[in-house]
Amino acid sequence: MVVFLGIGAFFIYWFLLKLDANQKAAIWQSFRDANYMWVALAMVCCLLSHFMRALRWRLLFRPLGLNPSLNHTFGSVIVAYLGNLAFPRAGEVMRCATLRTSERIPMEKSLGTVVTERLIDTLAFGLIVLLGTVVMFGKAKDWLYDSLSAKFDALPNMTMLAIAGVVLLVLAWLAYKLLWKRLLHIGIVKKADDMVRGMVDGVKSIFHMGRRNTTLFLIYSAVIYTLYILGGLIIFHAFGETSWLGLRAAFVVYLFGSVGMTFSQGGIGVYPVLVQMALDIYGISYEVGTACGWLLWGSQQVVVIAVGAAYLVYFSLKKRKQK
Repeated sequence: MVVFLGIGAFFIYWFLLKLDANQKAAIWQSFRDANYMWVALAMVCCLLSHFMRALRWRLLFRPLGLNPSLNHTFGSVIVAYLGNLAFPRAGEVMRCATLRTSERIPMEKSLGTVVTERLIDTLAFGLIVLLGTVVMFGKAKDWLYDSLSAKFDALPNMTMLAIAGVVLLVLAWLAYKLLWKRLLHIGIVKKADDMVRGMVDGVKSIFHMGRRNTTLFLIYSAVIYTLYILGGLIIFHAFGETSWLGLRAAFVVYLFGSVGMTFSQGGIGVYPVLVQMALDIYGISYEVGTACGWLLWGSQQVVVIAVGAAYLVYFSLKKRKQK
């Protein structure tokens, strides 16, 4: 947590350090001139994306014979985002814990569905990035290729990495076959084995949803990523200088911002900087691009903090009532 917060704090410090008085005044003026009706609409868009994520998550429980309520599933999702602001990936455990409290769903089952979700999200984002490199035209494509072309020679040998990955998988499988089963008589090892098996059952749920639920899962996924991109497009209209930008620019901003989310906790400090870099490709001034980046990031966090805190209180009261 300290490392991720430190990265975010460094970027904020670096960002403020290189600004002169005129730039700070111009950024502040951009905030004052922004149309916050569009910011509010972007917040609604963010809330809808979390709601769709809850709908999608519920589908993974059906093959397990479980049917958590939409209210509790949505609350667990939003609490997870709140938890991730404090501790990296702690939110995933928090949402499973809140669902166990509210729905009596075993942690290992819900953790398995979360692992499935993350694997699918990683695959989907990889496809989106691949699509982005294919469909991006004009300045964005030129900027991307110019920035990366000089670094291709420095990339690690992918063949060696693949071989190392295969060797590690084989060693892990051998260790499981030769040692793990011999240790199952030990209590803590048995509990760990039960949890791993429960998680595997959760991961397998994606293959047993049926045609209708699988179709719904794909539709929900498409809507989630569309809402992410749409949020950036909406924020563009909050500023006169960016109001002319379209879906292509919103797509590029989404790609840049998503990278920022992986570098620091909740994207703090990094996300707005990368959004400004993306907007710079389209000739947007540094001051407006910075204000746009901070409003896009801030609108998302306001939703998570406000709604997440409310649900955290709700789940705490529910747990106390059950006791």
